[in-house]
Amino acid sequence: MNGSFPSGGFGGRGFGARAGGSIWEAMDQLRSQFEQRTGGSRMARGDVRAAVIALLAEEPMHGYQIIHEIEERSGGAWKPSAGSVYPTLQLLADEGLISAEEQGGRKTYSLTGAGREEAEVQADRPAPWESFAAHSGHIGALPKAGMELASATAQVARTGTPEQVQKAVDVLEEARRRLYSILAEG
Repeated sequence: MNGSFPSGGFGGRGFGARAGGSIWEAMDQLRSQFEQRTGGSRMARGDVRAAVIALLAEEPMHGYQIIHEIEERSGGAWKPSAGSVYPTLQLLADEGLISAEEQGGRKTYSLTGAGREEAEVQADRPAPWESFAAHSGHIGALPKAGMELASATAQVARTGTPEQVQKAVDVLEEARRRLYSILAEG
């Protein structure tokens, strides 16, 4: 099948390879293959902006709360990076739409009067995480499950005994066969 993983495992060295970089190469390969098939997980800057305003219309939050809420509401299909959320927060503050207050060593952001007006304008549109979930449809959970599997595989590769690594290889090979059998059913 075009684009499938090599039979020897990820990264050409297999899962049992003890070279630390190979498992991370495998995870990168897995991530890139999911992104190619699902359209990626990046949203436009305007979508991050709209998501931040929509969330802050509900309650004040700090940056990592915003990231977590977007991930939760998209069913794990969209998790914006800190590198996209924090610059957006700064931009919104510069525009006078939000203000920041230091609480417990963290900045908590809330909408200003102008920000509430902006939130009202956006209220008629679906929340950005809803349109992302609709765009990615039923496959949003699949990349997340694949990455969790890759993470568990990396853990076995790092800390497992040779016997545990072989058992993990057997499980993964069986999982691959079963996934292909699902496609063969339909």
